[in-house]
Amino acid sequence: MRLHPGETEASGWRVAKLTDVVRRLREEAPGVTGRPLVVAVDGRGGAGKTTLVERLRSLVPGSGVVHTDDVAWNHAYFDWGGLLAENVLVPLHRGEAVAFRPVAWAGHDRPGAIHVASGADVVWVEGTGIIREQCAPWIDASIWVQGDLDEQERRLSARDGDSAEQRRHVAAWLAEELPFLLREQPWRRATVVVAGTGELRHDPESEIVVAV
Repeated sequence: MRLHPGETEASGWRVAKLTDVVRRLREEAPGVTGRPLVVAVDGRGGAGKTTLVERLRSLVPGSGVVHTDDVAWNHAYFDWGGLLAENVLVPLHRGEAVAFRPVAWAGHDRPGAIHVASGADVVWVEGTGIIREQCAPWIDASIWVQGDLDEQERRLSARDGDSAEQRRHVAAWLAEELPFLLREQPWRRATVVVAGTGELRHDPESEIVVAV
């Protein structure tokens, strides 16, 4: 598996039931009452975070999703931790609904807002950089999605194209991502490490590949 320098390759991959993974995440914070369990789902671009979160959301009725890309939109690649904490994570810990319209959305005429209804059982907060020290006080459990860089880059190219503009965007992103993730090392903090690429044969409807 090709990884960026500094990332530790997980080992002991095995197939697990998605329900068992959810149970493991709940066990990380058994005292959560009166508010949702807040689970961070982190990984590099193209690792499969969004797909995984959609599977988890369908498995846990009444769960909500927040994408950090929405918080970071026209704001910053990674300097959004305080914005997320103040407007999303802290209200969730109070058991409150979230209705957050970032300033950048208003400034660029993006309609709508980031919503999480009150009474959610679990809130999945998904995005590269969410497992960080700055947000740790408000994160109950976490998943790191590890994958082979070659496969992730192929996925990103298929999704976003390979224009000169896109290559400049990727270069600018990596210039911030690499030192950020080397400093935070989210793969060491994660409750569960999941395989995003190079997976063992499994039933994607009910199973997932995790590291021991």
